[in-house]
Amino acid sequence: MARTGFCDSRQLLDLHMTEEKQLPLRTWANSCVLKERRVFEGEEVRPGQCYKHEQENRWGRRLPISAEDGIIMDYAQQDESASTDVYEEEALLKYLHRLPGTPSLREFMPGLLRREVEVAISKLGLLYDKTYAWDIFTDMMRSQLLCTLPNTDLPKPFTNTTRAILVDWLIQVHEVFQFSEETLYLAVHLLNRALRLIKVSITGLQLLGVVCLFLAAKKEECLLPEVSELCYLMENAYSKKQLLRMERRVLTGLKFDLYYCPPLHFLLISASVARCSDKVVWMARYLLELSLLEGQSVVYLPAQLAGAALRLARRVLQETLSPEGETAWCIASSIHIGSEAILFSIMQIMAMSAARAHGRDTRATFIKFSTIQTLHVSMHPAFKTASGLLGLPCTQT
Repeated sequence: MARTGFCDSRQLLDLHMTEEKQLPLRTWANSCVLKERRVFEGEEVRPGQCYKHEQENRWGRRLPISAEDGIIMDYAQQDESASTDVYEEEALLKYLHRLPGTPSLREFMPGLLRREVEVAISKLGLLYDKTYAWDIFTDMMRSQLLCTLPNTDLPKPFTNTTRAILVDWLIQVHEVFQFSEETLYLAVHLLNRALRLIKVSITGLQLLGVVCLFLAAKKEECLLPEVSELCYLMENAYSKKQLLRMERRVLTGLKFDLYYCPPLHFLLISASVARCSDKVVWMARYLLELSLLEGQSVVYLPAQLAGAALRLARRVLQETLSPEGETAWCIASSIHIGSEAILFSIMQIMAMSAARAHGRDTRATFIKFSTIQTLHVSMHPAFKTASGLLGLPCTQT
């Protein structure tokens, strides 16, 4: 930390490890009173039909561990024309087949795959009404093309090591404020874009990272930290005026485009379709967060990152699957677009990162996933060598 000029983050880790933790911000939001569903003009209400959300939805109960950080989408007016659904399905098929190495989905769509995705989104509590689940999923598949960068090059004098140190520090700040995981993925994505669009000196790199986290929180969170709190975490190295000025520069450089479809959403949907166990999901989430530290991962699609993390998690844990589980996995694998070579390249990046996570300076993710709440997945003995994770023969040194 002293070499980069960043403030010391050990205190942040100590705060993270304290026994009495404040309630997450979304816990406060989840206690809000439910509102009745709006009845649209001309809509028929069947006798005995109730539009109040029951306690089974996301706001009224605690979700399973593997689904706690889902997304919340509002509902829109339903289009009753069946031709729209057919058009969306054909459009998605054409889009998927344009990608190199994409497996054929015709045998799954629009029947089995669509039904499984709708059930998965409903189980995860991502929507109030699963009628719109397929429409949102097809939009996610299209819009993820906007979430990648053309190359991994960073402007001078920044390096991947400097970027990894900053991202690791942001993960710790993210834990202190107990933000949602969507906020973290969006913040790192904004940072990756801002580094290539805005001219920043090495002394302003930490300020840029905090501003990206602040903007992500404004988009994803219900409660926001004060600007003075952010300055305090940087040991008051920057003033409030400097932080707000940098925020204007970032928004102008990004043209106020803060959209991002995080790979976490694809991971949760795929894991639910594949009937994965909680340990597999936590392992995949650990590998996916480790990829945030790796500069090579910025060129891959979110669905590809999620698919590689889930495959590597299954390979690490080596859980035996029933015939029904194998069938479910085949359906889920159709979501992971891209060739096998691309997925294997991503798995190599994640395996190398996991193999050296315990001994590197950037250990925030390793510590975060070593707790009992995360089933100690980062301390799995298989993480000793990257070649062992990928099923390759280990070289003797």
